[in-house]
Amino acid sequence: MAERNLIPYILTAVGSVVGTVAVLSYYGYVHFAKPQDALLLAEFTMLKTVPGEDYRLSLKPADQVAQCIDGVLVLFDTKQKGLTGVLVDDRKQAVRCMGQETPQVITE
Repeated sequence: MAERNLIPYILTAVGSVVGTVAVLSYYGYVHFAKPQDALLLAEFTMLKTVPGEDYRLSLKPADQVAQCIDGVLVLFDTKQKGLTGVLVDDRKQAVRCMGQETPQVITE
């Protein structure tokens, strides 16, 4: 039996994996997360309001302020200047808001 040289097979496999990852990241299917991308600003809980039931809130306001920008709820931190973020749910879907009309492009 003749011996086979496995080096070309190994190099082909490694090259295929590197090439696949490069192409997928180029088209946006692979994203290498940075620590600042996943910064958790704060934890939030929605209190459901039921008519006739009392609920208690703290008199001290939160460190975040929310604003409706382009139909998405954006949070600004009042303690750390420049720290902003979009409010998302557990599936990373942006929380929409209806308090402000989104800017529209006027065509004549």
